Amino acid sequence: MMARQSSRMILPAAIAMLAARAVGARAADLATLQQAYVAQKYGVFLHYNMGTYDNDQWAHGWLDPNLFAPTGSIKDCTDQWAATTKAAGMTYGVLTIKHVDGFALWDSPASYQGFCSARKAAKRDFVAEYVTACREAGLGVGLYYSPMDWRFPGYFKPTELPESAALMKRQCYGQVEELMKNYGKIDVLWYDGSWLAHQGSDADAAWLWEPLKLNTMVRKYQPKAVISPRSGWQGDFKVQEGGTPVSGPIIDTPWEKCLNLNKSSWGFNKVQKLMTSQEVVRYLVDTVGRGGNMLLNVGPDRDGVIPAAHVAILKEVGDWLGKYGTSIYGTAAGPIQPKDGVYSTTHNKNRIFVHVLATKESTVSLELPPIKRNIRAFSLLTGGNLVGNQSASKTEITITNRQTGGYPAVVELLLDDDAKASD
Repeated sequence: MMARQSSRMILPAAIAMLAARAVGARAADLATLQQAYVAQKYGVFLHYNMGTYDNDQWAHGWLDPNLFAPTGSIKDCTDQWAATTKAAGMTYGVLTIKHVDGFALWDSPASYQGFCSARKAAKRDFVAEYVTACREAGLGVGLYYSPMDWRFPGYFKPTELPESAALMKRQCYGQVEELMKNYGKIDVLWYDGSWLAHQGSDADAAWLWEPLKLNTMVRKYQPKAVISPRSGWQGDFKVQEGGTPVSGPIIDTPWEKCLNLNKSSWGFNKVQKLMTSQEVVRYLVDTVGRGGNMLLNVGPDRDGVIPAAHVAILKEVGDWLGKYGTSIYGTAAGPIQPKDGVYSTTHNKNRIFVHVLATKESTVSLELPPIKRNIRAFSLLTGGNLVGNQSASKTEITITNRQTGGYPAVVELLLDDDAKASD
């Protein structure tokens, strides 16, 4: 017992140092993976689990697993998820395949007491069908996996009940191996919830999970997957969770903003407080303009499908991206630092895109920092009129008769050389 507790005292600093060494050994490969990940820009988060059938996003492991029984065919469900994702202009998905209740959405031999969809009333392997639907639609495949499992008393008392905690850990390792080994190429492994006993952080629980060992196994099967930081290891990208506004300067390390389309909860909820498509686009340009990806969450209903009202909003965002996606896809953040509540910028080669955030005014005047490269042309891609002026000390933009339908205005600056050279 003392040895176990002393190992627990190592914790974040030493673990971070070991993780940094492990990452440093594969720095070139990691940089390539991170670039590919950041290029995705916009994905869907699908919260679908036991809580869907209990109207509780934090379902408990003692619920009857036979509650999980969607009425629609599995292929209809996953094909609808993929089609909706594609129409929304998204490029990848992340599905909650095991949440804190412990219920697994695949045929999992490692699952304690066979607590999985393929062995209960549903009789279905949702991971297999989801992965197939994503690949057929040309979408990246992401899997959300929570190491914790509230069915185990050792989760709540890991030092007092070490055998139970070890059993939970063994399940975790077995299930992660199944997922990485049996379902083809996985693009994102999205861990969540490694902390213990409802307290502390993921890093505080690393003494139990041994995340470097766990993720070494992941790399064995999936060398090109990016891994979230929530297994107690620093991860390949950072996560900013929730609906707080995106603000501040460009973030130089890969990161992701995840938030809910329905502000009521992560999983399906009869109470609907949906964002508008204009709000979604605002979050998206604010995120991409600071170097991040956005993962927008929806909760399929008890039929296993994304509700029609959600689909409609996602389609509106997809329509906006169909017109102005060149300012998002294939771009990098900057080179001009964003101004909170006013604008953010992206660039691609010799083009800078300025996303001017929506206001109630039909006329908007902006003063941007000086741009070293010569601006050959100012263009307003959205409706209205534009006047632009460049000097050695500043760049001025004035939009009149602004017509954006509540979405950001998009201004393109065409330079005589790559934008990156102008920062």
